[in-house]
Amino acid sequence: NKDQKGAFPASFIELKEVIIEKRGDDEVVTSAEMPLVKEVTTTLREWGTIWKQLFMANKKERFKQVQGLMWDLMEWRSQLLSGTLPGDEFKELKQKVTSKIDYGNKILELDLVVRDVNGNILDPDNASVISLFRAHEDATATINERIKEEQSNQALIIVARIQSSPTHSLYVFVRNFVCRIGEESELFMSLYDPNKQVIISENYLVRWGDKGFPKDVEMLNNLKVVFTDLGNKDLNREKIYLICQIVRVGRMDLKDTSTKKFTNGLRRPFGVAVMDISDIIKGKMESLVLVLTENDFLHTLLNKVTASRGDSGGQGLWVTMKALVGDIVQIRKEYPHLVDRSTVVARKLGFPEIIMPGDIRNDIYLTLHSGDFDKYNKTTQKNVEVIMLVCDEEGKINAICLGAGDQPVHEYRSVIYYQIKQPRWMETFKSIDHIQIKKWDNDKSEKNFAMAFVRLMKEDGTVLKDGTHDLVVFKGDSKRMEDVASYLSLPSERSHTDVHKGSTLMRNNSSVGGLSVSSRDSFTISTLVCSTKLTQNVGLLGLLKWRTRPELLKSNLQDLKLIDGEEVVKFLQDTLDALFNIMMEHSQTDDYDILVFDALIYIIGLIADRKFQHFNTVLEAYIKQHFSATLAYKKLMSVLKTYLDVSSRGEACEPILRTLKALEYIFKFIVRSRMLYSQDILLPMMLKELSGALSGVGEGPHDDRRNSVELLNNILEVLSRKDVDFLMETFLLFKDLIGKHVYPSDWVTMIMVQNRVFLRAINTYADTMNHKFLDNNDFEVQLWNNYFHLAVAFITQESLQLQHFSPTKRNKILAKYGDMRRLIGFAIRDMWYKLGVNKICFIPGMVGPMLEMTLIPEEELRRATIPIFFDMMQCEHNHTGHFRKFENEIILKLDHEVEGGGGDVRYMELLQTILLECAQERPPLLAEVRNFVSLVTGLLERLLDYRTVMSDDSRNNRMSCTVNLLNFYKDINREGMYIRYLYKLRDLHLDGENFTEAAYTLLLHSKLLKMWEEAIALCKELADQYELEVFDYELLGQNLKQQAKFYENIMKILRPKPDYFAVGYYGSGFPQFLRNKVFIHRGKEYERREDFQGQLMSQFPSSLRLNTTTMPGDDIKNSPQQYIQCFTVQPVLEIPPRLKNKPVPDQIINFYKSNYVQKFQYSRPVRKGKVDPDNEFSMWIERTTFNTAYKLPGILRWFETTVSPLENAIETMGNTNEKILTMINQYQCDETLPINPLSMLLNGIVDPAVMGGFAKYEKAFFTDEYTQEHPEDKEKLFRLKDLIAWQIPLLGRGISLHGKRVTDDLRPFHDRMEECFKQLKKKVEKEYGVRELPDMDDRRSTRPRSVLRSVRQSICSLAGSECGTPTKTHPDRQPEKKNDEKRKRDRTDETLM
Repeated sequence: NKDQKGAFPASFIELKEVIIEKRGDDEVVTSAEMPLVKEVTTTLREWGTIWKQLFMANKKERFKQVQGLMWDLMEWRSQLLSGTLPGDEFKELKQKVTSKIDYGNKILELDLVVRDVNGNILDPDNASVISLFRAHEDATATINERIKEEQSNQALIIVARIQSSPTHSLYVFVRNFVCRIGEESELFMSLYDPNKQVIISENYLVRWGDKGFPKDVEMLNNLKVVFTDLGNKDLNREKIYLICQIVRVGRMDLKDTSTKKFTNGLRRPFGVAVMDISDIIKGKMESLVLVLTENDFLHTLLNKVTASRGDSGGQGLWVTMKALVGDIVQIRKEYPHLVDRSTVVARKLGFPEIIMPGDIRNDIYLTLHSGDFDKYNKTTQKNVEVIMLVCDEEGKINAICLGAGDQPVHEYRSVIYYQIKQPRWMETFKSIDHIQIKKWDNDKSEKNFAMAFVRLMKEDGTVLKDGTHDLVVFKGDSKRMEDVASYLSLPSERSHTDVHKGSTLMRNNSSVGGLSVSSRDSFTISTLVCSTKLTQNVGLLGLLKWRTRPELLKSNLQDLKLIDGEEVVKFLQDTLDALFNIMMEHSQTDDYDILVFDALIYIIGLIADRKFQHFNTVLEAYIKQHFSATLAYKKLMSVLKTYLDVSSRGEACEPILRTLKALEYIFKFIVRSRMLYSQDILLPMMLKELSGALSGVGEGPHDDRRNSVELLNNILEVLSRKDVDFLMETFLLFKDLIGKHVYPSDWVTMIMVQNRVFLRAINTYADTMNHKFLDNNDFEVQLWNNYFHLAVAFITQESLQLQHFSPTKRNKILAKYGDMRRLIGFAIRDMWYKLGVNKICFIPGMVGPMLEMTLIPEEELRRATIPIFFDMMQCEHNHTGHFRKFENEIILKLDHEVEGGGGDVRYMELLQTILLECAQERPPLLAEVRNFVSLVTGLLERLLDYRTVMSDDSRNNRMSCTVNLLNFYKDINREGMYIRYLYKLRDLHLDGENFTEAAYTLLLHSKLLKMWEEAIALCKELADQYELEVFDYELLGQNLKQQAKFYENIMKILRPKPDYFAVGYYGSGFPQFLRNKVFIHRGKEYERREDFQGQLMSQFPSSLRLNTTTMPGDDIKNSPQQYIQCFTVQPVLEIPPRLKNKPVPDQIINFYKSNYVQKFQYSRPVRKGKVDPDNEFSMWIERTTFNTAYKLPGILRWFETTVSPLENAIETMGNTNEKILTMINQYQCDETLPINPLSMLLNGIVDPAVMGGFAKYEKAFFTDEYTQEHPEDKEKLFRLKDLIAWQIPLLGRGISLHGKRVTDDLRPFHDRMEECFKQLKKKVEKEYGVRELPDMDDRRSTRPRSVLRSVRQSICSLAGSECGTPTKTHPDRQPEKKNDEKRKRDRTDETLM
């Protein structure tokens, strides 16, 4: 206990050695005890506390598990302290201890411990950010793997991992080779498919000495090779063998005792060793069965041995093997104890399944196949040795490789088979061009008797084709055979294109250049090219080297589609580079744009093919890492737009389908190109900072500058903007990284290093902002806003809140990193004060973030940042004369922050003291600041009390504090907060079953609502009680005054009308109470359908939106998916009976248009029967009506009706008349309204140019043919005529009103409109009768709007009204039948409004 002080008994004291380290002026004293022992001790203490907690929580299984871990650690700690362990055992024990600690920390959800290669805790100051991150990744992966091993069988895990990886490797460690040879030997190890009888990898060559160990003694116990590039197809082979072909190097015959020089150093077949490795999954040591031979072909012997294994007689090759997942780069990282830089790499004979960018290969493999050599005049066959060399055109010899792990040599000598006429070698090596064939006579003499050659590169620039090549065998003088000039002009293959030359030579056996063709000898080789630089396709080569033959460029681009896809993807990076180089080097013209675009589309489509789909990763890597065409986006967008324009016009565009399929990658190229184009905006600033940071790294031990340098280095790679956008996007990126918890929560070291890097980067960017973006001319509000929000997000992030950590963890962080919150908080303060006149741009927006920062429980930080509040008040006061915005915002934010756990009594005291001290220096503000401080202090007191009692068991205490808060908000007129706590109080009452009190609480909210009609009804109830029951006239008077106020509100205060939305939930993916049902939702005031729908979709993230308004079919309803349909519906007005057929003002009617509604309609046009394209009135209207089970939202029943064209025409005419009538009312009541809307409405009706409506009605409906076909529409036809007739007096009244208000400059327009109206009136009154409106002179001046109310039903409604008005019959027409008036009275009263 560090708090206890005093003397201790000597028996409690143990002297230990220490290490004193100087850090500046300070001395850091640490124990000299072994670091691992100290770690075990600390771990046991930490686990011991948790172990007790597990016991108390009765978690028996975990308790026993931790107990076992602790026993292991205690035992191993004793062993470590003993100091008696040998080095190898100590190393193994150290590995076990660290593994156990890491495993225990993981299952106990403690912080991850990151270690170096020796198992010691990694110091972040001595590691780069990238290596630290990799260490965290490796540690996490290792621990997770350990946990998996504990839970399941390890073999199953490895198998699953192998199956999921596209690339695999086989590690082979050669332990020993035991064989009684007596001479030096060469061991050629490779992988072999016995079914196809082909070698599938390069040879690994080991030169073995005649003493029984490697020829190079230093390679003893270090003979290791990894066979790479193996794919899933290779692992799925039915059989796969590891083979070793053994070649003896020495005498022709082992029994030969001759010591002549030319009889030594000969390569003779000795034997083969094989082992079936098809089932090898984990490391094991086995021997390869060895079979010897004297003169059998090694390849033939190999096939025999793999078919039936023989007895090796104690001889053999001993190896250890392990299957590894990944390519050579991956396995070097993941298995550094197996594969290091000294490990030989033997690649596959052929390409891996995925060729990644940067994986460059340029290998040509040649297999010495077979030969057939005549003995001529000899009695016995020749002993044939083939010597291979690689030569250029000048005859210079280049190196070739005999096998992986061996030094390059100038020539390769084949195995010699004793007196064989048709030797079959099957020996493979790299790079060959020139071949000499030597004869070994029986007298052991050496003599060149023939030669052959093959060109690796053709004259057209392509490389030699894969496959078997039957070479021409030449004979002649040995010196002539070695002279390149003597044979380069001759054909090399029997099937050569210049075969006529060869055939002539063969027929005549003639000599050219001193060489003659031997027709009696044959020689066969096979080649395999594995190159990402050399191609065997002429067309592809022409494209890759387009600059050499630019005249063929167009044809090469067009022919790209004809090239084998496998060859194209092999050269994917080079092909893409060539295409974009063509595009960039012809940037001033568009000659090749379409051709290049089509070629690019072809390549993208090729990769989309199932055969090449694994190359998607290659294309992604190319775009991110290698693509560099900065202007390509312009070209790509131009061609893409051209194709889309052509297609949209309906013209043929053959590439459009392929283009749309490739659209994803086309846009990736466009985006990447645009980013590269704007890459160098902040480069000078970055280079300057990078230079300074680099110079600081070399001056002393590693510190946070090292991390800053690495961050800046990464940023330099991804700079993407030339302007302020870069900084803004960087700030957003940082904020996103901070908020999303990029690293697991137990990666404490990585998180703190990241925070340290962020802190340095933010401060660096802040300096740039001060220099470049602070001036008023360059000031960017959004940039500074992003900076402040980033800085506050940084300072308030969970990983920096030290008060939440245990004392041990808090002390570790403070000792290593300090309190970063103080540093960034002071920086925020300084940046705020530098804003000057621009501060007003951030009020009130930054009030909330600043409040969140000041609430951090760190005294110095609070004292430094609280004065910002006074500065905000002062700034707003200077601009507006008050600081109400600041006050409102801080009250709102303070409520949320304190309820969330922020703030304490000390904060309240500091806030009060600091603000009042600041106000003393500004006397004009002192009084207002005092009021504000009093307000905030009172709020804080109540909020802190409320937060305290929320965890209290006493419901009464919680209610009291809630009432205190809501009354406080009521007193300061904060209606939103007042309502918030009203509902909190209601919930408390409901929990306590205080239903009466809950009702009274809700009644308080109802008093704030604008449904005055309901309030009036309650007032009337009370009035009856006061007047007739209790006779309290004083209360009656107060009640009537309140009722009068409600009436006044109805007439004078505008109440916004909400929209209604029909929402259908279709599909079995919804729960039963929603599935395939429709609901009517009442929207909020001024809420758009798009906003409502967006909020709705967010509640069902996996749902799909239906963009139609028709009822979906059974396929949708029965689908397992979720479908949401949402559209706006119109409420159908239901006028209360007491208001029907009465002159009711609009303000009263409007309330019922959106309230107390139970019926909703949605209409859409449909076509039925014969359609007249020239007559819009042949269109039918489909109307869907929804009736809710209750008024306002509830489960819906839906049914649909149809509206005929005639009904649609009646509805249209009624709406038009209603519009005219409403506008007349408006202009009579308000003389300040502009005249233009009335002018446009009237002129649009009376002008002959648009008067076709009447003509179309007459053509469509007022004909004998229509009357005969639709006798049931007689009433409707009469109503349409009636509405047309009623429009005339309305127009007349409107034109009269227009004439009184029109200005002089519009007088000609009005005169023409009057003339048109006279003609229209004459026609209509003649055809449909005369209608008259009441005389306006008789209206009461106090109610100008209600004069025309009594005729509204007649002139606007669909079916007329019982309250008709006098109708004059035109003198030239017969009067209507008497029963017309009766028909009008019998019609139902249904309005369209």
